[in-house]
Amino acid sequence: MKSRAEIKQLAKTAFSARYWYCVGAAVLVSLFLAACAPLTLGIGALILTGPITSGACYFFTQVFQGRGSEVDVGTPFSVGFTNFSRKLGGFLWMFLFEYLWSLLFVIPGIIKAFSYSMTMYILGDCPNVRAKDALKLSMRIMKGHKWELFVFQLSFIGWSLLSALTCGLLGIFYVNPYMETSLAGFYLEVREEALRTGAITLAQLNGEALV
Repeated sequence: MKSRAEIKQLAKTAFSARYWYCVGAAVLVSLFLAACAPLTLGIGALILTGPITSGACYFFTQVFQGRGSEVDVGTPFSVGFTNFSRKLGGFLWMFLFEYLWSLLFVIPGIIKAFSYSMTMYILGDCPNVRAKDALKLSMRIMKGHKWELFVFQLSFIGWSLLSALTCGLLGIFYVNPYMETSLAGFYLEVREEALRTGAITLAQLNGEALV
């Protein structure tokens, strides 16, 4: 598996190659979700957040793999609204389980959040995977990698502070799309590692039901 530095360097190169598309997609998704938040006391946000997030995950996964020319700023929405109910179902299952685990104290909730963290990537990347199976695959993929993801996300704290100092401008034009591309790269790496070790199979990523 590639190191954190290697993934981030590859992400930087891939993101730079499709810079304005990445910036545009990140901005549009952020604005869309922010606009949905007040709807019906949050119900609108709950319904739309999952599918659009999944579409964004697909977009940045394609960018990281050098397929940026195959997507555009509307891809998070076109992919997000394709097979909408499956993506919504996966997000609601994830939301429910994270909430129930959080009732057992904060730490179990955080650990489970990292276990389920690849769910939206899987729903975007693997169109035949069932909603609930996406959570199971995420748990298998993330086994032994939860701390790595925590450190990976923490490595962007300096960029986040710089973004705050520029009133968010650095975040809009660099940090956010760079971070999203990097996280997509992390997903691809842990997915390939899980395939290599037999934790998951290609058949399962192609929709074979999990037991």
